[in-house]
Amino acid sequence: MSAPSVLLRAALLGCRLQLRCSATRKMSSKRQMDHLERTASNSRQSALYPAQVCGIVNESATVKRLRIAVHPEFTFRAGQWVDLFIPGVDTVGGFSMCSSPGLLQREGVVELAVKYSRHPPAHWVHSQCTVGSKVAMRVGGDFFFDPAPSDPAVDLLLVAGGVGINPLYSIMLHAADLLEVVGGDAGGGGRSHNVGAVHLCYSAKSNEELLFKNSIMEACRRFPDNISCNFHVTQQSSEVEPDLRPFLHRGRISEEELRARVDPHRTLCFLCGPPPMIEDVSRRLLDLELPRDRILFEKWW
Repeated sequence: MSAPSVLLRAALLGCRLQLRCSATRKMSSKRQMDHLERTASNSRQSALYPAQVCGIVNESATVKRLRIAVHPEFTFRAGQWVDLFIPGVDTVGGFSMCSSPGLLQREGVVELAVKYSRHPPAHWVHSQCTVGSKVAMRVGGDFFFDPAPSDPAVDLLLVAGGVGINPLYSIMLHAADLLEVVGGDAGGGGRSHNVGAVHLCYSAKSNEELLFKNSIMEACRRFPDNISCNFHVTQQSSEVEPDLRPFLHRGRISEEELRARVDPHRTLCFLCGPPPMIEDVSRRLLDLELPRDRILFEKWW
């Protein structure tokens, strides 16, 4: 039996055992729920695919970005996450993809950005994972942007806090891919989409903790009529590089910025970050008369 087959069987067995334990043991108020328990009510694909790490980049001092080669049948929607099964690690990880479906189509890879912690899957990424490490992944989540060509255009408001940028970066990249098709390749057999404006509000403690900032700025420069971004830093003490200054704002996301980006009839807002930030921004968006069903959020834990 091949190594991927062994890995897949082991991962499937681990998944069944984990789910069985989650369903039968009594929850303790003092124990933090793990990823499978927190997401038990979310949609999941049934397929679990073997995968292999093919690249590792230090995205920041505390975040590693994994480039992972996946099975040819692996698919996902921008904004979704994966259950990550790691040989030798009992706990199943849950990480949002920070790459676009377009990258998967072009190169057969997906990317995960994982912040350091003592949680076993994240700790494995930072302490043991190497190029060539084998894992298994299953896609899940109801937080995604996947418009059909026939859908009317919407304006996207993406609000991220900390590593909550991951799924929103995936959505922004997907919008950029759709704009690329509209601008150039639609005549080559593809069906163009109605792409509206995309604005990203991204808050972190300092500019060093702003993940993907260079490629975000590049997308804004490449599609100036469609994609824009404001970086917000709340504990910045040092000066920032000149390229970043036009995008950088000190302090939290303001009421004025949200008001300027909300149209109750066109705006679709995706939120991801610390729960208190999500609750605060959601309340302010409702005050701006954005319908509740147009405010989508995913809390990271």
